[in-house]
Amino acid sequence: MYFCTDQLGLEQDFEQKQMPEGKLQIDGFLLCVDVSRGMNRNFDDQLKFVSNLYTQLAKTKKPIVLVLTKCDEGVERYIRDAHAFALNKKNLQVVETSARSNVNVDLAYTALIQLIDKSRGKSKIIPYFEALKQQSQQIAAAKDKYEWLVGRVVKSHNETWLSVSRRMQSSNEYQDYVYLEGTDKAKKLFQQHIQRLRQDHIERRRKVYLSVLPRALDTLVPDLDEIDHLSWPKVASLLETKPAFSQWFVVLEDIPWDLTSHIDNMEDDRIPYDMLETPPAAEVYYTHLEKLRNARKKEEMKKAFKENLCLSPFITPGKPWEEARSFIMSEEFYQWLEEPVYMDIYSKHQKEIIDKAKEEFQELLLEYSELFYELELDAKPSKEKMGVIQDVLGEEQRFKALQKLQAERDALILKHIHFVYHPTKDTCPSNPFCVDTKIEQLLSSRCTYPYDRLFKDPNVDRINLVILGKDGLARELANEIRALCTNDDKYVVDGKMYELSLRPIEGNVRLPVNSFQTSTFMPHGCLCLYNSKESLSYVVESIEKSRESSLGRKDNHLVNLYLTLILVNRRGDMSGETAQSLIQQGKEIAARLQCELLDAASTGLGYGRNINEKQITKILRDLLESKRNQNLVTTTPSIKDLVDCDLRIVICLMCGDLFTMEDVLNALKPHTYRPSQFGVGLSALLDLHIGSQKRRLELLILSYHASFNIRKTRLVHGYMVFYAAKRRASLAMLRAFLCEVQDIVPRPAGGFDRGLANGPGQRNQRPAGGRRGDRTGHRGQIPDVTLRPGASQDGHVLLTRM
Repeated sequence: MYFCTDQLGLEQDFEQKQMPEGKLQIDGFLLCVDVSRGMNRNFDDQLKFVSNLYTQLAKTKKPIVLVLTKCDEGVERYIRDAHAFALNKKNLQVVETSARSNVNVDLAYTALIQLIDKSRGKSKIIPYFEALKQQSQQIAAAKDKYEWLVGRVVKSHNETWLSVSRRMQSSNEYQDYVYLEGTDKAKKLFQQHIQRLRQDHIERRRKVYLSVLPRALDTLVPDLDEIDHLSWPKVASLLETKPAFSQWFVVLEDIPWDLTSHIDNMEDDRIPYDMLETPPAAEVYYTHLEKLRNARKKEEMKKAFKENLCLSPFITPGKPWEEARSFIMSEEFYQWLEEPVYMDIYSKHQKEIIDKAKEEFQELLLEYSELFYELELDAKPSKEKMGVIQDVLGEEQRFKALQKLQAERDALILKHIHFVYHPTKDTCPSNPFCVDTKIEQLLSSRCTYPYDRLFKDPNVDRINLVILGKDGLARELANEIRALCTNDDKYVVDGKMYELSLRPIEGNVRLPVNSFQTSTFMPHGCLCLYNSKESLSYVVESIEKSRESSLGRKDNHLVNLYLTLILVNRRGDMSGETAQSLIQQGKEIAARLQCELLDAASTGLGYGRNINEKQITKILRDLLESKRNQNLVTTTPSIKDLVDCDLRIVICLMCGDLFTMEDVLNALKPHTYRPSQFGVGLSALLDLHIGSQKRRLELLILSYHASFNIRKTRLVHGYMVFYAAKRRASLAMLRAFLCEVQDIVPRPAGGFDRGLANGPGQRNQRPAGGRRGDRTGHRGQIPDVTLRPGASQDGHVLLTRM
């Protein structure tokens, strides 16, 4: 018996047994010939042996198929000799096979079976190489299907062969490939797919980390000076010292990073620190470094471009970029600055110089204040007057600076004319830093006792109201009225706000707790409520007791206290006859008490409402009218006492002058300062001794433009005018003011020698000397007088009186 190829050709060395004739039931024979090149073996000897064997098998008259094995390593001569041997034999079929490649193995058995069973069709004998080609195509198709199956089933690089093969074993694609190639090759393809998935995952994570690295560098090392002189390894070490290092990086115990479990943590995008040693990370750093250098260079170019714009005499307000480009741009600017960048810088520069030119032009218009007031302009100035203005201002450089913005320049002139014609805080060129606005804000914070406590709001007066009723009627109505008031118990009547103080009384009025008048409460009126005969009797008795208690007293105004009798229907169950009876009785009592009867029950308010808002307003309106007619005297100072004054002085200030309102008001020390409750909110009361008498002065602190019309509305005894000696517009406004106030006789005075502290929105000072001449001289010689108000800065004040 022969067991391996090494035994072929050495048959004499092994035991040989011939098949006994007729003792085995054999239907056919496969006669195998090894056509590969064997060691220490002669093919001719093998073929001789096969020939002898064939002779013995032929005696059995059974079908025989000659099988050429190991054709994948076959020698062409051996194959030819084997075919030549078969041609000399009758009906001997030859099948070329390869067990290793699994080619024609089945065909050898099929051919023999067909020879044994004649009923079966005859198989076509395919040569080895043609069969090998078909086999390769079949394996390739099965492999493609199997790889498709693996790609569909396996999505994670963490899958194992054991679990995946169990899921795939019922699939035809898996079974066909295993049949053709075996389990080992199927497993090998699976492992190759897992390796690809892992590499793809690592590459994705690498891209994520590299995308995070620029932001980490921007956060940790944004300063070029810190890293410009360092190499990448030193910068990587520097990153570890930063407080926010752990927010961007993670130091792994196991390296390299792509072999750790960190790559599978999809929620953690922190960069593995050892990844910084890779060339891609170094490239990101050098890109970051170049970006910082370019950014610095661009900033330098922006700064240089801006400086060129500021220094160039050719860049004027309103000049288009097309005209300015040739004077400014250089090759370096084009290289480092993109068009949107330098266009944005130029646009902002144009806005700056246009705003500055407009501000200077507005100052020029103020310097010619006399011109605008002399022309007596109205809201729609004539062409002739506009021509005069254009001619006078035409030679001024500040006028020419807006040559390319004629429409805006004309609009500024018209706006200034509107300000001269209709001077207000809103039309003031210094708005929102108009003197009037700032004075209002300052005075509102300087109130002193008792004026701030009694008159926190100049538009609020006080109404003290007694509500008289029985069995809860008074308290119920008081609550209803309070519900109609604001949160701070104020009520509006005819557009004016009043502080409403209510005193509900339901018991014996002779007791102190139920008294109409107390040391802190002086009633202005009383609401008398009733809804039955008993409650009406209580009201009448209480009013009579109250009047009796005030007889003989100096402050007996309770006798003439304003009363209103009100029929209410609290429970909503009053019958018609009862209501008519109560109304008739109420009319009789009202006539007796000389007061008005209000039938609130007939208004259909229903349960829970005794009186409506319209009725409350009417009652308070009638009460106020009665209060004015009787001129009731209260325990608090009256408004009249607060505003009466002996002298009214107007302090005129120029909007935009370099001084602070604090310095002006501090000059009034050490006199008592109090804001007045009348006027426009710009006045203050000042008590001081003049000679042997104490006189009260009302100081109206106004802007010049508000002072022009003040004398039309109130009596003014004198003016105190301030001007800045270093600002031409300030002196020009003073001249215009003196020309307008014709009946003022100047007295010794002066002007501010140097500006006080800067305030927001105030303009730079200009020398007050003007080429149009000093026009204050026609008013009389006014010598300068230096004043030192307290510890404030030196100043000159012009004081004129009638």
